[in-house]
Amino acid sequence: MKLIRRRLFLFEFLLLFLSLIIIERLLPWKFIRFTKLNLEYSVSLHQLRRQVSGENQLLRAVNESSHSSNNTVTREVVRMKSREEKREEGLARARAAMRIAALAGGNLTAPTTRHNDDIPAAGFVYRNPLLFYQSYLEMEKIFKVYVYPDGDLPIVHDGPCKDIYSIEGRFLHEMEHGVGRFRTNDPTAAHVYFLPFSVTWMVKYLYTPYDVTPLKNFVSDYVRVISTRYPFWNKTQGADHFMVACHDWGPYASKGNPFLYNTSIRVLCNANTSEGFNPQKDVPLPEIHLYGGEVSPKLFSPPPENAPRRYLAFFAGGMHGPIRPILIHHWENQDNDMRVYQYLPKDLDYYSFMLDSKFCLCPSGYEVASPRIVESIYAECVPVILSKNYTLPFCDVLQWEAFSVQVDVSDIPRLKEVLSSIPEREYRKLKHGVRAARRHFTLNQPAKRFDAFHMILHSIWLRRLDRDLK
Repeated sequence: MKLIRRRLFLFEFLLLFLSLIIIERLLPWKFIRFTKLNLEYSVSLHQLRRQVSGENQLLRAVNESSHSSNNTVTREVVRMKSREEKREEGLARARAAMRIAALAGGNLTAPTTRHNDDIPAAGFVYRNPLLFYQSYLEMEKIFKVYVYPDGDLPIVHDGPCKDIYSIEGRFLHEMEHGVGRFRTNDPTAAHVYFLPFSVTWMVKYLYTPYDVTPLKNFVSDYVRVISTRYPFWNKTQGADHFMVACHDWGPYASKGNPFLYNTSIRVLCNANTSEGFNPQKDVPLPEIHLYGGEVSPKLFSPPPENAPRRYLAFFAGGMHGPIRPILIHHWENQDNDMRVYQYLPKDLDYYSFMLDSKFCLCPSGYEVASPRIVESIYAECVPVILSKNYTLPFCDVLQWEAFSVQVDVSDIPRLKEVLSSIPEREYRKLKHGVRAARRHFTLNQPAKRFDAFHMILHSIWLRRLDRDLK
């Protein structure tokens, strides 16, 4: 019996000894893998090793301490968190706060230290109002954008601030010269990097008839310059970089670099999914037509909410693209309730018709986007979207069904029937939604919270939150 007991004791002792060795070996790996406990998006050492720049302090610490024990290396790694790791931890905390908000549902009465004016009104126009509000607050806390200083006027650091492509220049100018909190002069502190060229100005100064090659060459050269001078593009192959273009040829210009086209965040008015627009990484940009750089004064004060509107629907515009000829063919001069014109007579006023119509028809032209959508919102005329393959602006956040009507192109012949069948109560709710959504499509100088500039930035923020930068 004594011999058996001795053997059992020796076996238990060996098992305990082996367990201690295993724990001692595994414990450092645990500390290396997790920067904070229970953070789903914490950055592992394996991910950090895949960074291209070689500037990571964590990896430097590991290399310099290669002669030390595993425990010493582990303590050094835990102590010396890199800026990249801290930035990713900040994003992980933002994601966690947003998940909590998402679980709370659409209730906007949750406790908040903010003024009620800051909370988005009319929660029904949002997919999840509390989630949007929390995401917006997280963006305000930490989001930083670095604007590359390289390039010369007029094509870089400038853009159109008047007429149909004005949103391109207005965003660029606000980003570069505004007093907002989001721009940083420290590229190592940035979450995203802005390529501040204007495709509209490329078309103006470089384009030759029937040849977009000069546009693509300019973009190619610009990416080559910033990827040579700075480590940030090569680190992620452009996944945390973005461009902004409202010109129809923005997508073509982005083909100047394959990673810009396929990997980077492209903020485009021409958000056509059949032409390469990817809603998972790209951002749809609202097309805002500013005649002379300003919104028409007539749209500042739309009629009172209960004021009657004489016409059921209105459209006036050139007959180009595949959809408008169908609309003109079926409805021009066909019905007094459906005021459809190819060219509006000079004695009639475009905006007066919008302000006096219940629904404003917004068919795509050659490209999917139309400035009529935003003009309709300003006039509190319910937009009727007539388009194919169009990703609507801010659709991550806004529930477009709450303030617009989307009609299939095949239903254009029965358009009056479709619109007339909408009950008055539902129309009033749609109109109320239009009024609530207006603030998100308004350009202010200086920019204000929740306006068009900040909504575009928030869309970019959402794409950055969703990127796995390895």
